Amino acid sequence: MSDIAADDVREQHPCGALRGHLRVPGDKSVSHRSLIFGGQGRGTTRVRGLLRSGDVHATWGAMEALGVSIEDHGDEVLVHGVPALEEPSNVVDCGNSGTSIRLLAGVLARIDGHGVLTGDGSLRRRPMARVAEPLRRMGARIEGRAGGRLAPLAIRGGGLHPVDHDLTVASAQVKSCLLLAGLACGTRVREPRQSRDHSERFFAAMGRPLTVHDDRWLEVVPGPLEPIDVEVPADVSSAAFLLVAASLVPGSEVELPRVGLNATRTGIIDALRAMGADIEVVDEDRSGVEPMATLVVRHAPLHGIRIDGDLALRSLDELPVLAVAAAFAEGETVIADAAELRVKESDRIARVAAGLRCLGVDVEERPDGMCIQGGGCSGAEPAVVDASGDHRIAMAFTVAGLVAPAGVRVRAASAVESSWPSFYTDLSSLLPGRAS
Repeated sequence: MSDIAADDVREQHPCGALRGHLRVPGDKSVSHRSLIFGGQGRGTTRVRGLLRSGDVHATWGAMEALGVSIEDHGDEVLVHGVPALEEPSNVVDCGNSGTSIRLLAGVLARIDGHGVLTGDGSLRRRPMARVAEPLRRMGARIEGRAGGRLAPLAIRGGGLHPVDHDLTVASAQVKSCLLLAGLACGTRVREPRQSRDHSERFFAAMGRPLTVHDDRWLEVVPGPLEPIDVEVPADVSSAAFLLVAASLVPGSEVELPRVGLNATRTGIIDALRAMGADIEVVDEDRSGVEPMATLVVRHAPLHGIRIDGDLALRSLDELPVLAVAAAFAEGETVIADAAELRVKESDRIARVAAGLRCLGVDVEERPDGMCIQGGGCSGAEPAVVDASGDHRIAMAFTVAGLVAPAGVRVRAASAVESSWPSFYTDLSSLLPGRAS
């Protein structure tokens, strides 16, 4: 780990209650889809509140490589749709973004041409067979490393035909990839459990609603997408770090406006409330593509629970910071049915368990989750946790540093730039001694 720059370390110590009002960045999933769906509409889609992060900029650049013109007006982004996207003239770099590469694989499969999708070292280790194999069944020709299972992916698109895809794992990325490809020919997709439904909402808002069959099949039919106006809500996955921090630090009260309240994403709120958190939902607004509301969170003592099944699926991205909450709660918390965490930006089960052990927390790592014995942590020196390029690990253990008596030193702290570049500054604004 000696290659980590000395200035890429964040040391966080307890420093008092979090108090104030903060608009967290725009929802990453909705931001990606605003660019991808808007870029295929027959007109201009107006987007307010787009997340400005490394992952979203990767999608922005990819859509421009496909011939989409995107105007940046600060608070508003104009996406000038191109229903007949172009063959990219160069390799398309998706950076660290799994959403970008998987959704764009479905888009490229529709284009009568050739394209190559790649990414950074982490992305090139993530599984791509889950999108490549069903796209091949639809008629796309796809090659990649390790027998087509890893990026870079070389895609020869066009000439697709409809196929029924009965997925073995619930995945919004895979589902969205196949539905986007299905805009060319029609197709049906079924998941074992419902994953986040942002893509379904975009299809409906843009005049191409999916048919939902009684046996849980989603069907898309060929046709154009109409331009829309989108307000990107504040990201509940980002809000999660402040919901946990304010819950754990005595005296805290934080207000987070315009947070996305999509029911497929609110597992973090349900899990924290089940642990005893004091989270109030006010000023709900369901007028746009996505529902949103203001969240007010106050300190409250937490206790351990079991997080599995649907609750684990609806809080999958938030499980690292929920594990931190569990470490400082009373009693035992069990996280199960979350094996998908092992194939994210890092093996998040292994990384979280290692980080908690550095804090002196008793944690048992399991194939699909972990068992955490709460009650706080020990240690007279700051725990040293390596984020290993994973933004959610970096932010989760920064939150741990707010309550661990000796603090936490997070290595590779700049990983936060992929989803919340101003995280450390924004967190500091809620702490004592902030500028008025």
